[in-house]
Amino acid sequence: MSLLRPRAIFALVAIAALSACTGAVEEPVTPPVVPEVVKPEPAQISPEELTKAADNIALVPSPAEMQKALEAAGIQAKLGEKVPNRTLKMDVPNKDQVAVRTGVILADLLLTVKTAEKDKLAKQLTDIKTGMEQLGGGTDISATIQDIHDRVMNDAVSRDDLVKELDELSGAIIPEIEYEAGPRSVPLIQAGSWLGGANLVAGAVIEAKSFDKAGDLLKQPAVVGYFQGYVKGEGQDKASGEVIAQLETTLNTLAEICTHETLSEEDVKTIQSSTASVLDLL
Repeated sequence: MSLLRPRAIFALVAIAALSACTGAVEEPVTPPVVPEVVKPEPAQISPEELTKAADNIALVPSPAEMQKALEAAGIQAKLGEKVPNRTLKMDVPNKDQVAVRTGVILADLLLTVKTAEKDKLAKQLTDIKTGMEQLGGGTDISATIQDIHDRVMNDAVSRDDLVKELDELSGAIIPEIEYEAGPRSVPLIQAGSWLGGANLVAGAVIEAKSFDKAGDLLKQPAVVGYFQGYVKGEGQDKASGEVIAQLETTLNTLAEICTHETLSEEDVKTIQSSTASVLDLL
């Protein structure tokens, strides 16, 4: 099982597909008439349909998949102890920065939910809530995150149940952000989440010296290719030159590593250092 398997994200493609079928209007041969031009009603897509359509295309890592993959690799590291105490400001005017930072914190949360102290979890949830509000994520997301935050602080939810809830939330949060704030924010949330997760997992592999399992956990050429396409095309005018330049350099490095049949200790250390070089710019 691959740890950071993409589950893609373009829910609007599903909307377009669901909206594509319209009935043809036949014009009578006689008597001649001018056919009435009827503007088709826009397709009404429910949140359930939107979530289902995006389920297989969201990149946000699943905590359930992560835990299983790490356990299968024999890695018992407490990732909660490895996540730094980040001080990323979420209430900044640059929404691109907010999106990347939100993704990083989201990965931290998903990777550490079983082991982190509740105060740390609460801070992560607050940061994600603030980031989502800055991106225009809507009241439903904000209320859901606040409810989880309150139950964490009141010890009213077990960690196992919290894993399940966050797993479900991570599958729905990205498509709703796209629906509410537009697709621009989505690749940047994905990038932050993926880079943060890859950095932490690479560190766990290095500590456990489980390099024979590194390929299963970290080798994701499809994900790298997706972000390369975004950086070289649509994303070039959507982030600062410094961040984009470093992100492109990192992705090129990871793309080359993905061509290796197996990942060596040096490869894993390069993944860790190259992802950290992007995170350090945030």
